[in-house]
Amino acid sequence: VKIRGFRIELGEIEARLAEHPAVRETVVLAREDGPGGKRLVAYYTGEAGLSVDELRAHLAEALPDYMVPAAFVQLAALPLTPNGKLDRKALPAPDGDAYAARGYEAPQGQTEQTLAAIWVELLKIDQIGRHDNFFELGGHSLLAVTLIARMRQVGLAADIQALFTAPTLAGLAALADNGSQIEQLVIPANCIPDGCTAITPDLLPLVDLAQADIDRITASVPGGAANVQDIYPLAPLQEGILFHHLMESEGDAYLLPSLLAFDTRERLDGFLAALQAEITRHDILRTAVAWEGLPEPVQVVWREAKLAIEEVILDPEAGDAAEQLAERYDTRRYRIDVRQAPMINGFTVYDSRKGRWLLLLLTHHLALDHTAMAILLEEIQMLQLGQAEQLPAPLPFRNFVAQARLGISREEHEAFFREMLGDVDEPTAPFGLLDVMGDGSRIQEAELTIAADLARRLREQARALGISAAGLFHLAWAMVVSRTTGRDDVVFGTVLFGRMQGGEGAGRVLGMFINTLPLRVQLAQGSVLEQARDVQTQLANLLRHEHAPLSLAQRCSA
Repeated sequence: VKIRGFRIELGEIEARLAEHPAVRETVVLAREDGPGGKRLVAYYTGEAGLSVDELRAHLAEALPDYMVPAAFVQLAALPLTPNGKLDRKALPAPDGDAYAARGYEAPQGQTEQTLAAIWVELLKIDQIGRHDNFFELGGHSLLAVTLIARMRQVGLAADIQALFTAPTLAGLAALADNGSQIEQLVIPANCIPDGCTAITPDLLPLVDLAQADIDRITASVPGGAANVQDIYPLAPLQEGILFHHLMESEGDAYLLPSLLAFDTRERLDGFLAALQAEITRHDILRTAVAWEGLPEPVQVVWREAKLAIEEVILDPEAGDAAEQLAERYDTRRYRIDVRQAPMINGFTVYDSRKGRWLLLLLTHHLALDHTAMAILLEEIQMLQLGQAEQLPAPLPFRNFVAQARLGISREEHEAFFREMLGDVDEPTAPFGLLDVMGDGSRIQEAELTIAADLARRLREQARALGISAAGLFHLAWAMVVSRTTGRDDVVFGTVLFGRMQGGEGAGRVLGMFINTLPLRVQLAQGSVLEQARDVQTQLANLLRHEHAPLSLAQRCSA
C-alpha cells in the first residue's frame, strides 16, 4: 500500500509483529474509517494483557515510524470465510483503546522533566513533549554539544552517541537515567606560571619531554621561556596535516587564502587591529609548531605574537590587482613558516584602479578549520562594532587536545576499527584510480544547489526513517562508490565535526577540530531501509571515536 507517499510492504510488518513472543497470528490492513486518510491497523491473536505501547515499541526497534501501525486490535481469533480464508470485511474498526497516545504527551518523572527544561532553554520552544525529537525541533550538532554539557551539569550521565541513538526526550532520558556513569575526563591544568623563565618537565602534564627537548623549544621562541605559555601535542588531524606540510617542498595544500577589500586605509587598519586583538585573545592564534630534534611534534603557545603584515607594491599596468596578488602568493608555490606564531601571513596592496585597499590573509589549516574561521570573522566584526564586552570568555585549545589524547583509550579505538575494517584487504578505488597524490593544481570543484522541493523531501524521508539527513547522504554516496568500483562492500572517508565530545563552549573555541575517518557500508546485506539504519548506527558509533588518528584506523585493516 501507499501511505503519506511511502510504499509499505504489509507483509514485512506482519512478520515483525509475529516475532513478538506473545503474538500468535497477525494481519495488517490500511483502513480509512474516517477523515485523515489511510491508517495502518494491526490485528493479532495472542496472550492477553499486551499493551499498545509495548507492541509499538517492539516494531519501532526494526521498522521506521511510518511503518508502525497507528492501532492494534486484539482478537480471540481471526475471522475466516466459509472457504477458510481471512475475512477482511469482518475485521472490526479499531476503537479508542487500540490507538497509542499521539501528539503531545507531558514529560514523566524527574529525569524527563529536567531534560525538558533544558530543551526549552536551548531550542526556544515553550512546550516539549516526551516523544518530541531533538533534531526535528531544530537541534543541530553545536546545540547537541551544549545539551550534553548541560545534562552533565545537572547530574544526568549521557554522551553524544546516546543522543544520536535515542533523539526523543523519553529515549534520551531513559539512557541518562539507567544508572550508567559517563566518566568525566579531568584535564590537567596548565602549570606554567606567569613570569616563568625556566620550564621543566613537571610543568608540562600533557606531553612527555626531556629537559633538553624543552630547552631546544624555548630557544626557538622569541623571548625564550618567558614567552612560552604552554606546550602540548598535536591533535589527530593536525598530525596528518603536518606530515603533508613536511612532505611538500613547494607550496602547501593546507594554506587557506582569504581576500578582503576595504574602501579606506582606516577601515583596513581597524580590521587589522581587531585581528591582532583576536590573536591576543585566542591561544591557537599564538601557537607555533615544533618538531626538529623532538621525539614527537608539539605545539607551542606563545604569550605574545604579532601579526606580520607586508605592504606590496604592484604594477597597475600589469592587470587586476586582486589577480596579481593571488598569483604572487599562490598556495601551490608559496609556503609559510609554521614554526612561527601566528600561523597567518598578511599582505596589503592599494588597488589604484578601483580605489580600494586589498588584504590577502594566508592562514594555515594547522590553526583553524572552517568553523573556527567563521567564528574568528564574527568576533572581529563584534570588536569593530564596539561589542567586545559581549564576547564569551575564550576557552583554550589545549582542552580539546587533552580530550583527544586522553578521552578514549587507544585500545578502544583499535578494537572498534578492527571490528569495522579487519577483513578489508584493499582500498575502495573508484574507476580503479589509486594514484591521486599531487599538489592540488589539477583539482576542480563543482557545486550544485539542491532544489527546495528535493531538500524538503529528503528531510521528510529522514524524519520518517528516524535518521539524520547525513545518514541518507552517506548511504547515497556509498551507492555511488559501489557503482564506480563494481563492489557492494565499500569503504570511504567521512569528515567528523570534532567538537562533539568537547562539552559546553566547544562550539566557540578556535582551533583545528575536524577529523577524517573511514566508514564501511555493505550494500548486499538487508533491505534499503535496513541499510539506512545501519549507516545511521555506524555514524553514531563513529562519533565516540571522532578523535582517533586516521593512521590508527588504517593499521586496523587487513
